Amino acid sequence: MESQNKEVDALVQKITGLHAAISKLPSLSPGPDVNALFTDLVTACVPPSPVDVTKLSPEAQEMREGLIRLCSEAEGKLEAHYSDMLAAFDNPLDHLGMFPYYSNYINLSKLEYELLARYVPGGIAPARVAFIGSGPLPFSSFVLAARHLPDTMFDNYDLCGAANDRASKLFRADKDLGARMSFHTADVADLRGELAAYDAVFLAALVGMAAEEKAKVIAHLGAHMADGAALVVRSAHGARGFLYPIVDPEDIGRGGFEVLAVCHPDDDVVNSVIIARKSSDAQDVGLQNGRGQYARGTAPVVSPPCRFGEMVVDVTQKREEFAKAEVAF
Repeated sequence: MESQNKEVDALVQKITGLHAAISKLPSLSPGPDVNALFTDLVTACVPPSPVDVTKLSPEAQEMREGLIRLCSEAEGKLEAHYSDMLAAFDNPLDHLGMFPYYSNYINLSKLEYELLARYVPGGIAPARVAFIGSGPLPFSSFVLAARHLPDTMFDNYDLCGAANDRASKLFRADKDLGARMSFHTADVADLRGELAAYDAVFLAALVGMAAEEKAKVIAHLGAHMADGAALVVRSAHGARGFLYPIVDPEDIGRGGFEVLAVCHPDDDVVNSVIIARKSSDAQDVGLQNGRGQYARGTAPVVSPPCRFGEMVVDVTQKREEFAKAEVAF
């Protein structure tokens, strides 16, 4: 226990120092200083850690919340930068591998699809999907549409009109995917009747960055999604909670959903994934397909359906890759 406490203290001290340095940057746009600091941050946060960020001191909690907002801003600038680069090609979708984290999106989307197929009663073959918080590089929708859901229509929502303009340009040369992708500038809080049309809704990790904001978004989805529709929520675990918000499955249960599974990858997939479905009855706590019975808001923590080859995090290798790519988190 003492050794774990020392490990946690050392990690928090390191993250606090990185937060202070990042906060002093004049800009979070991609560049050598930004790249180096966010590379150090990711390198520190991705390996398994005994830290429980929800139990940190108030000062550390405040630091963490500020850091997540800085990560969100930097991620937005990084994606906008690469979206503009990709848009210069005749067929941008042929060059998505330029983005240094593209393989992570491939693996994350694969994980989400396989968890849906395993844990949603009756399987998953949605006619229409909503992705909330799609951004200027809608990799998740693209991977799901191109590799896993070839007949599904995707509605992508983002608060930023410029992000949607950038995203739509990436699909101009692909008639099939272009016809199945639409982009809408809207706040999720303003979506009501539209949400009932979706068989599945994906909630991006950075939609609702504070716990109370995330819970409010989930409750809104629960009030307007169709009964039986699937919800995929991206979360974080361990030290990765310094990069992304951690979602409490109980908040999902309180929002009107039955939580089916929680998965915490320990490889290059940084985000945790929570699979749930809209419950038609606030007291309905069982599954009808023999997969088990769990109270609303609780579910087993499960392993990924498969391992992604040798995609175990190699910190040294990642540091070299990020440095060569000269990109930021």
